[in-house]
Amino acid sequence: KTTQECPDNRERFLAVYLYLYFVKSAENTPKSGKNDKSKSASECSPAETRYGKCIPESGDCGEGLREATCKDRTDKIHCKIPCNWKKDISGDCKYKFGPWGPCDAATNTKGRSGSLKKVLFNAECQATVRVSKPCSPKVKKGRGED
Repeated sequence: KTTQECPDNRERFLAVYLYLYFVKSAENTPKSGKNDKSKSASECSPAETRYGKCIPESGDCGEGLREATCKDRTDKIHCKIPCNWKKDISGDCKYKFGPWGPCDAATNTKGRSGSLKKVLFNAECQATVRVSKPCSPKVKKGRGED
């Protein structure tokens, strides 16, 4: 090999290495995300988008999917239904609840009311809701009692 061939090979190797490096780094760049400002103006606003109910992947709570429809395009987006939530009150309706009322001896339940605080995904929500739960079977005892 002549001394002139070695620098050419090094330059060629460096050029190929840099090319592959930049191609690989371009592949790892996110195409869209929260900070993506390249969305076209023709996309729908949140008010124009219609959302379906959240359908859990298994059971009646937890991770799931909902349909989001805008014009002629329908996408499935991730959603979550809290497992401690009442089935008759949508997880997309957020309520501010008052304190629990006294125990009703006739039904052995106590209840409380909630007023609508926030609506998510254009859901249809009731202005006020009432929930109930069984009264606690525990009887508080004083000190020294069995």
